[in-house]
Amino acid sequence: MELINLPVRALTPENFAPFGDIIETGLGEVKLINWDITERHHALAKADVIGEDAHVLMNIFRSKPWQLPLTIKMVERHPLGSQAFMPLNGRDYLVVVAEDNNGVPHAPVAFLTKGNQGVNYHRNVWHHPLLALDETSDFLVVDRGGAGNNLEEYYFPQQNFTISDREI
Repeated sequence: MELINLPVRALTPENFAPFGDIIETGLGEVKLINWDITERHHALAKADVIGEDAHVLMNIFRSKPWQLPLTIKMVERHPLGSQAFMPLNGRDYLVVVAEDNNGVPHAPVAFLTKGNQGVNYHRNVWHHPLLALDETSDFLVVDRGGAGNNLEEYYFPQQNFTISDREI
């Protein structure tokens, strides 16, 4: 099986636009609320859910860290809803996404987040499950609940991809 090295990119709104939104202060409109003592960084991402009995869920995921180098063997996607991850411990983590090619993912792309950046994967975007680094980390996760199959997995048949370091 062929092993292909994935370069790691900076997570910027421009680089990540085909896959979703970045959730980070300073990117959206700021509104002062609560007697002007609170900044509301407004509408950074939009939860998108469809289907029978669809509703938005808020969860906390606790993820053990992955060790580098790591091998990317699969990706998943959620056809009925977007999925957002916001780190709660201020730690960097990796994001791996892939564009769709008629129901099959293209070669993945890797991004290194800063510990204050979250991501909102658009509905139907191929991505690797959560990739915490360094220490066990908590994430606020906003995704879809309700009837229907909202998970598709794809295992790369001919090659795996590796991330050898986190340098951009």
